[in-house]
Amino acid sequence: MDSKVKRRFNILAIIGIIIICFATAPIGLQNDTFYTVSIGKHIVDTGTIDMQDPFSWHENLKYTYPHWLYDVLMYLIYNWGGWDAIYISTIVLSCILGITIYLTNTKICKDNLISFILTIGVIYECKPYIAARAQLVTFILFVLTIYFIERFLENRKMKYAVFLVIISTLIANLHVAVWPFFFVLFLPYIAEYLICIIVDANLPIKIRIIWNRLLSRIFKKNAEKLDNINEEILELQEKDKRIKIAREENRKNPYKLKIEKNKNVKFLIIICLVCTLTGLLTPLGDVPYTYLKKTNDGITTENINEHLPLTLIESKEFLCILLTIAALLIFTKVKIKLRDVLFIGGLLILALMSRRQISMFLLIGIYAVNRIITSFVNQYKAADEIENITSFITTKTGLTFFIIIFVLIGIKIYKPKLESNEEYISKSSYPVDACNYILNSSNIDLNTARFYNEYNYGSYMLYRGIPVFIDSRADLYTPEFNEGVYVFADFLNISNMGVYYEDKLEEYGITHLIMYKDAKLNTFFISREPKYKKLYEDDYFIIYERPVKEIQEERVDVVGEDQEQ
Repeated sequence: MDSKVKRRFNILAIIGIIIICFATAPIGLQNDTFYTVSIGKHIVDTGTIDMQDPFSWHENLKYTYPHWLYDVLMYLIYNWGGWDAIYISTIVLSCILGITIYLTNTKICKDNLISFILTIGVIYECKPYIAARAQLVTFILFVLTIYFIERFLENRKMKYAVFLVIISTLIANLHVAVWPFFFVLFLPYIAEYLICIIVDANLPIKIRIIWNRLLSRIFKKNAEKLDNINEEILELQEKDKRIKIAREENRKNPYKLKIEKNKNVKFLIIICLVCTLTGLLTPLGDVPYTYLKKTNDGITTENINEHLPLTLIESKEFLCILLTIAALLIFTKVKIKLRDVLFIGGLLILALMSRRQISMFLLIGIYAVNRIITSFVNQYKAADEIENITSFITTKTGLTFFIIIFVLIGIKIYKPKLESNEEYISKSSYPVDACNYILNSSNIDLNTARFYNEYNYGSYMLYRGIPVFIDSRADLYTPEFNEGVYVFADFLNISNMGVYYEDKLEEYGITHLIMYKDAKLNTFFISREPKYKKLYEDDYFIIYERPVKEIQEERVDVVGEDQEQ
């Protein structure tokens, strides 16, 4: 393809990606964003990472600050321009992600049009994962990791190794929970190399040669036996050479599976080992090495929606992607690299284990899919047609159609946000007015009040300066991170009515409750309990004062009566 045409197409592609990313970036904030800003403010104000939680009314909770650097950066952005600035940062990061995916695709797979189409598809499918959260930054860093690995294997320049070490350090400080995944990206390359070494070793033949050499020493005085052994050794060596030649020929023109033995992988292994030390380049101590294990040992991943296993039938778009890949591999003559098989297989297993890993399948698996499609195009000699389409798009007519189409697509994606008057903070999801009441009420003393609240909006409450029972930093409230603390488990039992709620509220010394009006606990119990004093109510939330003294006196009376009897 002509270099001018390629440059023009790249400019158009980037414009199209920016339009889609802008339209896709959500206006509404997720609950994690609220505690992110609050933690960033706490770090900036105190000038330290004290490894203690400052927001819950539970005492002496240890907090790991798993994305402290991202929290600080987001607070600085928020401090500069409020939620408008946070929204703009989400748009900018989304655009950077889309452009990075596209350019990395073009560098690795050498095809602009296919790379562009796949990039648009990935951005659209990743809509649920694009938000003002640390993962948006790490998505970009993971894509760059693939780029630098591929470039290093291509020419072994030291600068790519340095970039990989820098990325590892950044992830360990920006989002420590996903730092181990950085090393997962190395595994397909290393596994392919090790498989090649094992296969090339011809171990059965090598073992027989070694055995015969041992026998030759034993029978060195037996001339006839020694001649037979030496002859067999020569035959085995010749057979080994023939097998190696046949294997090399097969690798040049394989039937389906392409296996590459890149000698630069052994240097990549050294880089990977060096990167494991970057976990020490944080103010968090051993957290980068222990966080994931502690999280997996707990119950949070079993009870948070995004961590639950994926059911393919419920994710029809993802299922279609998998069926398309399978069809291309089974019913066409396309060839696939072993590393791509390992990437697709490994990422699919991760996605089936946790639905949030669909994002990783899309972001990282796109390169394997691109290579499969490119192989399909080359097999069926459609490369010229692809090039002609690319060239047409860069003409005046093609450019006009391109801009019109993507503006219309962008409007269609963005239109529902305008029609619903979407706001940064949804009053149906977060207790905006209820928190206003709490902060302005003369009946509530925040220094002594202990609110029972629900998981999904606890982060908003702590952002407003109200000490919480629980928030979306789920790990903080588990015994894996705070010995003897079972707040997360108790919240699940209370909200699902797995225990008698009054016993748990008494155990924690709850003075007030703030709940969704349609919460099970409110619908079936609290709203029917006359002792609970309703302080506030709106369309979505309700606040009660728990009559601690009355309940305690009743319990004393009941105990006294039992003793008299």
